Amino acid sequence: MPLAFSFSSTARHTLAVVLLTAAAAPSAWALASFEEVKRDFRSSETAVLDRQGELLHRVRTDPTVRRGQWTALADVSPALRAAMLLSEDKRFYEHSGVDWRAASAAAWGNLWNTRTRGASTITMQLAGLLDDDLRRAAGGRSFRQKIGQTVAATQLERRWRKDQILEAYLNTVPFRGEIVGIDALSRTLFSKAPSGLDAREAAVAAALVRAPNARPALVAQRACEVLRVMEPGARTDCEALDMFTSAVVQRRAFEPNEGIAPHAARRVLRELRGAADEKSTAPVSVRTTLRAPLQRYALDSLQRHLRELRDRHVEDGALVVLDNASGEVLAWVGSSGPLSQAAEVDGVTALRQPGSTLKPLLYAQAIAEKRITAASLIEDSSAQISTASGLYIPQNYDRRFKGPVSARTALAASLNVPAVRTLVMVSPEAFARELRAAGLPLRESGDYYGYSLALGSAEVSLLSLANAYRMVANGGRFGATTLTPRPPAPASKQKPAEAAPLLDPRAAFIVGDILSDPNARTRTFGLDSILSTRFWTAVKTGTSKDMRDNWAVGWSQRYTVGVWVGNASGASMWDVSGTSGAAPVWAEVMRFLHAREPSRAPTPPAGLVEAPVSFGPGADGSPLEAARSEWFLQGTEQPLFALDTGMASDAASARITAPSDGTILALDPDIPPLRQRVRFESEGRGVQWRIDGKFHARGNSAQWLPWPGRHLIELVDASGKVVDQRRVEVRGAGVVAAKGARR
Repeated sequence: MPLAFSFSSTARHTLAVVLLTAAAAPSAWALASFEEVKRDFRSSETAVLDRQGELLHRVRTDPTVRRGQWTALADVSPALRAAMLLSEDKRFYEHSGVDWRAASAAAWGNLWNTRTRGASTITMQLAGLLDDDLRRAAGGRSFRQKIGQTVAATQLERRWRKDQILEAYLNTVPFRGEIVGIDALSRTLFSKAPSGLDAREAAVAAALVRAPNARPALVAQRACEVLRVMEPGARTDCEALDMFTSAVVQRRAFEPNEGIAPHAARRVLRELRGAADEKSTAPVSVRTTLRAPLQRYALDSLQRHLRELRDRHVEDGALVVLDNASGEVLAWVGSSGPLSQAAEVDGVTALRQPGSTLKPLLYAQAIAEKRITAASLIEDSSAQISTASGLYIPQNYDRRFKGPVSARTALAASLNVPAVRTLVMVSPEAFARELRAAGLPLRESGDYYGYSLALGSAEVSLLSLANAYRMVANGGRFGATTLTPRPPAPASKQKPAEAAPLLDPRAAFIVGDILSDPNARTRTFGLDSILSTRFWTAVKTGTSKDMRDNWAVGWSQRYTVGVWVGNASGASMWDVSGTSGAAPVWAEVMRFLHAREPSRAPTPPAGLVEAPVSFGPGADGSPLEAARSEWFLQGTEQPLFALDTGMASDAASARITAPSDGTILALDPDIPPLRQRVRFESEGRGVQWRIDGKFHARGNSAQWLPWPGRHLIELVDASGKVVDQRRVEVRGAGVVAAKGARR
């Protein structure tokens, strides 16, 4: 009698299912099309592509789930397709969404408390995956959900093809933990694409669908059953499969970030997130301006040279390549990767002391302001420069002095003392303003850095430094860099007027001519230097204090390349020079860029004069430098540069040593006015002082009675030409005549 009662209850239950199904079938169900499901599929990673669409890097952008790329059914291995059908739905190609034979067997098994495979088809499972209302809860699906799942599966079969159903299922089914979809499973557990899965791996994958988070032993047991069905008659080694399963379910080979451009990829996504709405999802892919072949070559070159420098305590490096015309970043290598203990640090944007690589910008400013010419003689000798904090005594890299040298030689040979003397003419604050305008992120004022700014005491990034060199390459015109392609301007839109150059194009040309001159750099680098290329390039190296940073930055007709070598920790390198650290990498990348592309010297801009120059005798009676042809800003050309004759050396050496540019003086009403004097000091012969355009005094020293307001102090040579100037501001109220007037 109990048996009859149970069967009667089951019959009534089945009848209710049929009635509810019939009632629900005519209702409209919001069913998405296959194309819509595929379109709305979102990988948990964003693919960062190069300018041609080639994959450079994958970045994890959804921390809640691990999905790979949508995989077409044709790209799934036959073994995996077979394993899934045998495990989940043997009659997949026979039924119309619901396997009524399996449903009957399941009902009969439930009646007798017998374990069965279950009646849920792949189509029914997919319906539950696509509709949140039908999604399985922790305690299983409700009776109403099961009815809805049955109806939805029937609708899916009517509107979708079988191959579309199987493809969508394989891409949306959960496997283990956070892993969803066959691409994420294959790459995470098996380190291969879905097309490469063999029978053993396919059996494990099918077993994980049935029990995603089961113990490895249970997964292996189920996988062994699937494998026996897949390979009837073959000997199945379940013990070996158990060991294999235990290993793969713990593997996490699918790294959150993978590729050859990790730092550039993160930079692009940060920029996109900053520009996008907070609710917007990360894009499936994003195209960059990078060139994949160049990126690979640059990374390989940097890592190869750093391995050669390993015994010199060097482990980190960075490299960036810019397109001169557009500002597009063509290569971005942020670190040495596995060679580094701080691979996450982006050396392209990290702030470091640039050493001598600031010198070209300093000389360009001095030439533009007509303080010096490329042929002007600057003394390379021991110097003691008074500063607010004491004496500043610059030294050259080799601790030796060359005596009087031309500005061309001083810059190309990277002599420190002439650079500091040049900064004295320009003033630290004026130089700092120019550096900031060129995009270099100086944290402090020029007076804070003082005269050491000429030798790179401020911290800058490789990207900003390379872009400042790109400005010089572009004739002084500054422009921003970009990692993403800029949209083309509409053809109907008028081209905007170009902004005025930040740097005098003539000075930019002269500096480029100096940095491309192998003869000018021989005093320091020799004739056979790594910096010399078979095509036109201009380059400068730099080394910061205590050998913490080594740089090589330069440009060709089309490209600017910047390389930094050092340690992210700030530790010093051992015996790494300007030509043994970053320069070899710079030269290799430049050769790669111009393997099939020429690089020609730039055309001189208007307002330049090329004229022959000769130099007076030195201490030994021979000419200080060989006669040559030199470039001048029109009006500054001279035929002779000597120490004791002519105006050239006087004009070149005359400068104001006190006060500093931008000095602010405060008048004290308690001190008698005649006691409040400002002392002017200068170097050079035959000089005169002018204040606000009016003659004040002659000689190297003078005193001035200050008066409230802003004033221009000028140093004038014997011909009446202004050779140096300072701007000062005097602050204070009226001055009382005597101290007794105070109460």
